[in-house]
Amino acid sequence: MGAMLEVEGIDTYRSTAHILHGVSLNVGAGELVCLVGRNGAGKTTTIESIMGLLPVRAGTVRFRGQEITALPAHQRARRGLGYSPENCGIFPDLSVAENLSISRWLSEDRSDVDAAEVEERVYSVFPEVRELTGRRGLNLSGGQRKMVAIARAMFLSPSLLLLDEAFEGLSPMVVARFREAVVKIKALGISLLMAESHLPAAASVADRLYAIDRGEIIFHGKPADALANEDVMNTLRG
Repeated sequence: MGAMLEVEGIDTYRSTAHILHGVSLNVGAGELVCLVGRNGAGKTTTIESIMGLLPVRAGTVRFRGQEITALPAHQRARRGLGYSPENCGIFPDLSVAENLSISRWLSEDRSDVDAAEVEERVYSVFPEVRELTGRRGLNLSGGQRKMVAIARAMFLSPSLLLLDEAFEGLSPMVVARFREAVVKIKALGISLLMAESHLPAAASVADRLYAIDRGEIIFHGKPADALANEDVMNTLRG
């Protein structure tokens, strides 16, 4: 299995606070990997470092075999790195269709992207979004915002999708719907890296898990091994 993403020994700061300490992880082609940890453990900082929204002070980020450590976020997006942030990042005054168009514009100059095919793939995962296209971002529920955020990232036709807390704040029924969606996305051949606070939810979909605490990776392995590891479970419970 080829590596889609290779993160090696990254250190990241937020202002003067040293958040990530030598974080390394990788995602293989067609793989669904989860990064689990408590709130404040460094999950979002890791995702934002990979996306280029935060500069890394040390270490490297490689995507599809090419180093992207110094590339700005929009250039990473154009290369096929999709991102759905924890707060969804939906523009409240734009319609859902306009929110989705932002990714369409970013991918227009890519010769490998067939717009009609991408649209069909997005709506095969989230048919609900088709019914929301005329609605303003302001008028979406929490679950609908997350759907639109992931759909918008998929309109980039990404090779790798970064999902930050895709299951956070959702009812059990909606979480089940999102679990089904990420499995479908993986079946389309898109690799995924998901940051998730809830280990059982992550374990239900992940091929592999990384656990992070205080900005350091404390576990890497199969979901079943994480669930059976008392130290990991106690750390995640806090």
